[in-house]
Amino acid sequence: MFQSYNVKPFFDEMLEASGKPKNHYQKFYEMLHTFTEEELKEKHDMAQLSFLRQGITFTVYHNNVGAERTMPFDFVPIIIPPEDWETIERGMIQRTEALNLFLDDVYHDQRIVEAGIIPKELIDSNQYYYAKQVQGLKVPLNNHIFMAGIDLIRDENGNYLVLEDNLRNPSGMSYVYQNRYVMRQIYPEFFAKHSVETLEHQMTYLHEAIMDHAAAGVENPRAVLLTPGMYNSAYYDHVFLAQQMGLQLVEGRDLIVVNDIVYMKTIRGLEKVHIIYRRIDDDFLDPEAFREDSTLGVPGLLSAYRNGNVAILNGIGNGVADDKAMYIYVPDMIRFYLNEEPIIDNVKTYRLEDPVQRDWVLSRLSELVVKNVGASGGYDMLIGPHASVEEIETFREKILEAPHQYIAQPTIQLSRAPAYQGEEFYPCHVDLRVFVIRGKETHVFPGGLSRVALKKGSLVVNSSQGGGGKDTWVMKSGGRS
Repeated sequence: MFQSYNVKPFFDEMLEASGKPKNHYQKFYEMLHTFTEEELKEKHDMAQLSFLRQGITFTVYHNNVGAERTMPFDFVPIIIPPEDWETIERGMIQRTEALNLFLDDVYHDQRIVEAGIIPKELIDSNQYYYAKQVQGLKVPLNNHIFMAGIDLIRDENGNYLVLEDNLRNPSGMSYVYQNRYVMRQIYPEFFAKHSVETLEHQMTYLHEAIMDHAAAGVENPRAVLLTPGMYNSAYYDHVFLAQQMGLQLVEGRDLIVVNDIVYMKTIRGLEKVHIIYRRIDDDFLDPEAFREDSTLGVPGLLSAYRNGNVAILNGIGNGVADDKAMYIYVPDMIRFYLNEEPIIDNVKTYRLEDPVQRDWVLSRLSELVVKNVGASGGYDMLIGPHASVEEIETFREKILEAPHQYIAQPTIQLSRAPAYQGEEFYPCHVDLRVFVIRGKETHVFPGGLSRVALKKGSLVVNSSQGGGGKDTWVMKSGGRS
């Protein structure tokens, strides 16, 4: 089954360099070998068909034209032993706490700037810094980050590193649930016999964290999920979360602000809204305060927010903290605000505004990864070792024209895991999005969204770029693996 599978030179999630399974994969490995080739193909087809039947889709945009696709799925899970998960959990709690303190600081006293740790111009020039709208604003629980989606990778030595922070509208939680649903259909016998952390109660934690942000003294607060609508790429995510938590799914046209109070329009008249879990970007939230041409938001919403009459989750202006240029300074934030060393560190990153770092990077573009600090989804990115001479020269010109817009990182030998495609197992690069939920308490979702680069040789795991998903199993401490 794995005779032609080549582990080296990468760290493999499932297999040792010798080709033998790692201890926490042993039982799953043995189970795989009980299936015939025909049964494996049936399980693969069953998984894809399940996603299609459930309408689990995302939208890819190209030249402003959207195409709806089902999420590709691989039935070999990422299995995380309890001791590794404990480190991830502590690291994610530490990181989001520091990032939240930074957000509170940057919109108030800017102590970290005064201390000379982060350049003021880096904040002032950030397109997601909304000083005019939220400077000095006190948010519920002093919590700017209700949900964080933090992307982790493992290097060639198996060490976890943070690749990216997502603090605005992190998506993908619905896929975590659907991945698990499909896997239970494919391997019912495994879940019956082995101790995998369950997802059953996680929506309760999520709902409680949302309700924690209600203003003091409010009885029976009403929360809604605000979506841009059905044409948004993550609309399935919005619908799923609203249904699972029992929240009303609304669009901007369903809400109205009267005397700085937000109401939802219903057939019974106007009903007051206390909390908005929004999946709309800042720019589109309120045409009176942000983009005048927005038809997705609610006029007057910012004023209601500033007056403390509605909580908005995640907080407005969070993008100043998850910008790829600001990412460089997160370890410094941890040291400054918490007086601790990072439990899980960053990938080494070069700021191209710095002439010395820029010259060094420009001389090694064929060896490095270059990213646009404002882009996402794997777009406007150069992977040097896989790029043509023309692509490298194009990026050289981009960097010279706008060096502040780009960062560079070494090409990490991303860990790999087996994927079953084309009736065979072959190694594909993977990463892991971990979801951190913050209310009165902080909770780390046990598992997360494992993404896999299903194109042979690809390093890009984004679904919009040919990537797919895997289920993530966190094994219980003392349980059978």
